[in-house]
Amino acid sequence: MKTLSMKSLVGALMLFSAPALAGSTTSIPAFEARITAAKSPTSPGGTTILRSEIRTALDEFLNDAGYGVDSAERAHLTTRLSDTQFQQSMTGTAAKYFADFYEVNDTLLTGYPLNLYPVAQTPAVLFGAVGGLSGARIYEGYIPNGQGVANQQTLGEAFSNAFGPQASIFEPISPRELVGQLSAYTYNVDEAEGAVAYITQISRNSNRLYITGWSCRGCGAPGYTQGFAIAAVSTDRRFVRMMSVTTYAD
Repeated sequence: MKTLSMKSLVGALMLFSAPALAGSTTSIPAFEARITAAKSPTSPGGTTILRSEIRTALDEFLNDAGYGVDSAERAHLTTRLSDTQFQQSMTGTAAKYFADFYEVNDTLLTGYPLNLYPVAQTPAVLFGAVGGLSGARIYEGYIPNGQGVANQQTLGEAFSNAFGPQASIFEPISPRELVGQLSAYTYNVDEAEGAVAYITQISRNSNRLYITGWSCRGCGAPGYTQGFAIAAVSTDRRFVRMMSVTTYAD
C-alpha cells in the first residue's frame, strides 16, 4: 500500500500550489503505457481492461513522487472519465475501481470536518461472533451537511485523529476483496460475514469501500505495531465508518 507522504501539509501545500507537479510528466505516460499493455490482445483480459490492470495503471499516479494525485494527473483522469470508448474498454469492476479512485483522489489538501467516535458496542456484539477480529476498533462519524465530502485528505486526517497512527493512502476495495481481507484474520466464518455486513451497512448499494495500511511505534503498545483499516462511506459521502485491525505488535 502506498504511503501518503503528503501528510506533511506544509511541504505538500507548497508543492500543490504549482499548476502541476513534475511527477505528472512521468506518471501520465506511465499510466498510458499500462493502458496500452492492458488492451493488448496478449494481455490477461485480451483487449478488455481488467480491474487488476486498471489498478496497476492508476498506481502510477501514487508512486511517482509520493504526493498523491496532482492537478495535471487529475485533469488527465477527468479526460479519461469522459472518454466513452475508454470507459467501454473496461470491465464493470474495472470501471468501478476507476470511478472510485477518481472520486476519492480530488487533489484537495485541506480535509473536511469529519470527527470519528468509537461505537458503543463491542465487535463481538456487532459481528455476532468472536474470533480474530474481536480486538478491532470501530469508529464512525459524519461531515456536517454542506461542509464537504469524504475524500483522500479527509479520510487520512480522520483516521489519524481517531486512531493515532498515520494512514497510508486509502485505496478502493471491492466487497469480495473485503471478504478476503477479513477472512485472513479470523477462522470464524460467522465473524467475517458479520463484520462485512456491519462495515458495508452504511455504504449501501454504492459500495464505497476503501482500505489503507498503517504502522506506528508507541501507539497504544510499547513497541512497533502495524495493521490495516477499512473505511465505508455512505452514498452521499458524508457518513464514514472505519474499522482498524492490528496485525502485528512486538
